[in-house]
Amino acid sequence: MTMPFYVAPEQVMKDRAEYAQKGIARGRSLVATIYDGGILLVAENPSRSLHKISEIYDRIAFAGVGKYNEFDQLRVAGVRHADTKGFAFSREDVDAWSLANLYAQFLGNVFTHEMKPLEVEILVAELGSDGRPNQLYHIAYEGTITDEDRFAVLGGDAETIAERFGASFTDGWDLAAALRAAVSTLAGPERTLEPDDLEVAVLARSNGRRAFRRIGADEISRLLEQPAPPAGSGRTRSRRSSASGSSPAGAGEVAGDPPGADAGPADTPGD
Repeated sequence: MTMPFYVAPEQVMKDRAEYAQKGIARGRSLVATIYDGGILLVAENPSRSLHKISEIYDRIAFAGVGKYNEFDQLRVAGVRHADTKGFAFSREDVDAWSLANLYAQFLGNVFTHEMKPLEVEILVAELGSDGRPNQLYHIAYEGTITDEDRFAVLGGDAETIAERFGASFTDGWDLAAALRAAVSTLAGPERTLEPDDLEVAVLARSNGRRAFRRIGADEISRLLEQPAPPAGSGRTRSRRSSASGSSPAGAGEVAGDPPGADAGPADTPGD
């Protein structure tokens, strides 16, 4: 009788984490930040049909980096979960926290029990209303949820980009200032990103119940060309809370999503 090879659980988890991190690092990054009118999401994405940023529900947006086919399945499952909950109860019962928790349970379950982890990082953003603050939930490949305070950075080289963006962040800045800072941060000191290289969307209070709106290349150009306001005090990123979820109970709600939904957030495999 042959004996199976033994690998320490710690080594298995380490190998899976390295595998997922390498896959995510190959993709282009994404920045989400609050501004005076809502939440801005900016991604480096030259594709006009494969989206990294999409609407989930009335005041909730989804963003993902890594392998497109993997995080788009999560987007589709989130849309169906939100639609079902909103229909069965009320639209006000659909919130970003429940979606983030659902995603965290599924990602944690896959990371722990499957041979290959999902090579994705995702963000669930909710526009605050009725005195409630904006919410930015960053969910990592292993199911860890981080409640970001003012902005979130996903994708390869996230720490460096977050440090640059934190140095320019200003409370209460307008859409144009936030967009310029995000684009400059994503480009870095050695590159220039054109409007056609970007995917930009907002969750804006001025949009009414359906708060999500995409911003086209022409509007991006106008916003980037506006004169910069006086420099404000820089702030660094702060995180309010972090938790990890890996319950098999949440996996069934996400894993059953069939393909074929309309276009969602995008990153080409290995992009």
